[in-house]
Parts: sequence; C-alpha cells; structure tokens
Amino acid sequence: MMRRLPIIPTLLVLAAVAVMIGLGVWQLQRASWKHELLTRYSDAAEDDTPVAWPISPDLYDDVYYRRSSFTCAEVIGRDAIAGRNSAGEAGWVQIARCRTAGGNPAAVQLGWTQDPQPVDWNGGEVTGRITRYGDGIRLVADPPLAGLAANAAPDPRELPDNHMAYAFQWFFFAITALVIYFLALRRKQAKPID
Repeated sequence: MMRRLPIIPTLLVLAAVAVMIGLGVWQLQRASWKHELLTRYSDAAEDDTPVAWPISPDLYDDVYYRRSSFTCAEVIGRDAIAGRNSAGEAGWVQIARCRTAGGNPAAVQLGWTQDPQPVDWNGGEVTGRITRYGDGIRLVADPPLAGLAANAAPDPRELPDNHMAYAFQWFFFAITALVIYFLALRRKQAKPID
C-alpha cells in the first residue's frame, strides 16, 4: 500500500527548490549584465580619447578605464598598497590622495616600487586611466610620477566574472535537494506500516 505524500515537508522542499532556481535565473541575468559591462569597459580601455575627471559618484560608471587628467593642487594623504608594475612584478603602488584645483577629492596611483614607504610628491598635473579605488575612483598615472616605475595598466579582464558558475551552482543545489527528498520519501515508503 502506498503512503500519502507528506504535504508540509513537500511544500517546504518545493519552496526551497523554487528559491534556488530563482537564484540561478538571477545569476544568469547578472552574467548577461556583467558581459555587457566588461565589453563596455574593454572598449573604454582601448579608447584614448580623454574624458573630464568626474566630480560626482553618479558619473563614475561611465568613465572607468577611460583616459583622464586633473591637477593635484594639494596632497592630503599618501598610501602604499600591493600592486604590480607594467612587467607584472609584485610590489607596491604608491597612492596620493589629492584635492583638485576645483577643491574636489581625487586619488592618483603614482607608480610602482618595491619599497612600501610612501613617496614624497607634492602634486601637479596627472594623466592616466580611471579605475576603481575602494568606493571611489583613482587615476592610474601614465606616465608614472615621483620617479616610480610604470604601473600595470588597468585591465577590465581582471574583474571577476563568475555569475555563470554561481547560476549552475544554484541549479545543482536545486537538483540535489529534489534527489535527496525523493530518496528520503522512497526510503520512508519502503518501511513497513506499523
């Protein structure tokens, strides 16, 4: 005699599977968005037409990987972070946080060195390509400044693009949940009724 399907556990498993499938579909949509974004960034990295230095965060997305310039009127801070030079060697890139001639904050990656101590640089005209820096942006100087070696050029191919893997992972989780539930039901059905 066949037992009835347990309603509440079945509904819970089906709801969980629906959520996992929904997350997989969402990751597929994100993958499509990311491919379009990376294509746009790659095109920008090939374009040498300079753009104005953006002064508002809502303008950042349109200028990533584009050439730009600004005048660092005042250096308000210096940092050294891990980075690579144009030959791919690991070391330190020197960052100067500036105030532009217009009074806006800006950051410039001056160049590369093997010494983590921040360099002495007092500002001036900087040119290069715009890239991300924390929640903001920075200009990767090209040519390098302050006697430093050339920076590695910003490359949009270094951005993570793993949405397809996440999508397949969610679909796999959904299938696994169904298989485990089916096997549990089958095992329960095989037990003799008391």
